[in-house]
Amino acid sequence: MRWIRPISAGLRERPETVGGKALGLALLHRLGLRVPAGFVVTAEACRAFLRDGRLPAGLDDELGTAVADLERATGRVFGGPRRPLAVSVRSGAGVSMPGMMSTVLGLGLTTGATAGLAAETGDRRFARDSRRRFLASFAATSDAPAPDDARRQLELALRAVFASWDAPRARTYRAVHDIPHELGTAAVVQAMVFGNRDDHSGTGVAFSRDPTTGERVPFGDVLFGRQGDDVVSGRSATRPLRELAAREPAVWAELLDALGRIERHYRDACYVEFTHQSGELWFLQVRPGRFGGAAGVRLATELVDERLIGREEALRRVAPGQLGHVRTPRLASPGEADVFARGLGACPGVAVGRVATTAALAVRMAGETPVVLVRPETSPDDLPGLTVAAGVVTARGGPASHAAVVARALGRPAVVGVAGLAVDAQAGTVTAGGRTLGDGDLVTVDGTGGEIALGRPRVVTQPAGDHLRRLLAWADEVSGDHSERDEARRLAAAHAALASRAES
Repeated sequence: MRWIRPISAGLRERPETVGGKALGLALLHRLGLRVPAGFVVTAEACRAFLRDGRLPAGLDDELGTAVADLERATGRVFGGPRRPLAVSVRSGAGVSMPGMMSTVLGLGLTTGATAGLAAETGDRRFARDSRRRFLASFAATSDAPAPDDARRQLELALRAVFASWDAPRARTYRAVHDIPHELGTAAVVQAMVFGNRDDHSGTGVAFSRDPTTGERVPFGDVLFGRQGDDVVSGRSATRPLRELAAREPAVWAELLDALGRIERHYRDACYVEFTHQSGELWFLQVRPGRFGGAAGVRLATELVDERLIGREEALRRVAPGQLGHVRTPRLASPGEADVFARGLGACPGVAVGRVATTAALAVRMAGETPVVLVRPETSPDDLPGLTVAAGVVTARGGPASHAAVVARALGRPAVVGVAGLAVDAQAGTVTAGGRTLGDGDLVTVDGTGGEIALGRPRVVTQPAGDHLRRLLAWADEVSGDHSERDEARRLAAAHAALASRAES
């Protein structure tokens, strides 16, 4: 059995073999977009590892060949002292599980390779920073010091990525989302692109449209002089994606062109992760946008207007149950509410619950009362608390941080990046603007406007907008039933009519 595939061959493979990340990279490559060279260690190798407790026989020889091919493609030497090659090792399951499994960046930066990188670039600070980041990410995944041998580092990183499939947080996520436990994850190994290289480098995430509203404007976060983990972890204060336009106009123009190409291929909104190194844009991940609620309805109708899909396809893309989230609740008037703090709305809706400053406390409290999980930032270890929380608040991070991404996946109202918010989990307190709340205090979170208010202020539900009215009119045309009924039933009748047509 072959355990490794080139990224460029990903579109000929099944998602359960090479994973969704590799398929996305193969698509980007086919669309003519810049993707770092690399290879995929298949989910079959992961399943063998989990079954037998060791990497499968034959993988070591295949790794040697794959690394040699990568060295030829890049003109670099893995872990070598001259023109050193460093790689990233990322998980990539067939079903997206954001932040649930291990990642190692800068692998191959041995002491000799770090010295070689400093000599090549003339920037000792950059080389040392990259080595520091590698050691930190390696320790976070394997809990052991990194050996000073690139091939041994790669073997241990693959073991760590595969083992993380069975980590408690990953198992919890799969249980919540009905993902089979036996799938396993592929591992994607790619040449590193350094967002911390210089003043013309950085990293970011971008949606082709706003995931909270569906509006056709690029939306996301960016950091300059940093690596991708700084954006998605939520530990750093990110900048709005639009700042890339002023700082790196050529990169911005290339990004907009790429988003348009990807949308036309998917016939859907899209999400990308990218790094620009010394003014050159590289793509690291892509997937369809997967909008829900009002954003999903707006997206579906506007894709019809743009002639990317037809009306029947638009109807199929909106589930009847989704309509319950279209009329988004909001604070009736933030001016009349006792607003404790403000941040960035990351997932629409209103949540009322009692403050919990740790995931463990949220789990204990949720059996008796709705809770709002309030954290400095969230990590995959907070998933049990995120799963039971009615709403989420973080002091740091942007709309593409771990907290925001998971909250949207779970449909939880969320506010992130609350400047001046201090969370003391040990004391069980939350402080902002000179006022302090404790665990158990009642708050209301507006995930659209970004307000956190004390108590239970008045909430209103927004009326149906033009996009919903148009979608329901199309539903009535398809079903042939124009009687006044519940909106979800009208859409369900259209789905039933479309299914009947398909069967006949």
